[in-house]
Amino acid sequence: MKRTHRNRRIGVALAIALLLPDADCLVIERGSALSKTANAGDGQQVPSRTTPPARDPQLAVQEEYQLARQRGTAQALELFIARHPDSPLAEKARADLAATKR
Repeated sequence: MKRTHRNRRIGVALAIALLLPDADCLVIERGSALSKTANAGDGQQVPSRTTPPARDPQLAVQEEYQLARQRGTAQALELFIARHPDSPLAEKARADLAATKR
């Protein structure tokens, strides 16, 4: 039975190879035929972007600073300062931290 199944697969592969006008124009991958040649300028529309553009890093730092201030804990402010020591907002966070420790 295994031999018959194998012979069928070989027969199908041979039939496909003989029936295709150019066997090199297709790549068979997991049972589906894929074209090997695709030109970017063949008149087809360029697919739209699937991932959103990167956020503005300064905006992300500002939001993180606001969240640390909302929490109002020394730990939140210290974490912000540790993550963004060179940010201009780190100085404000240090001042806020000093005010919370008073």
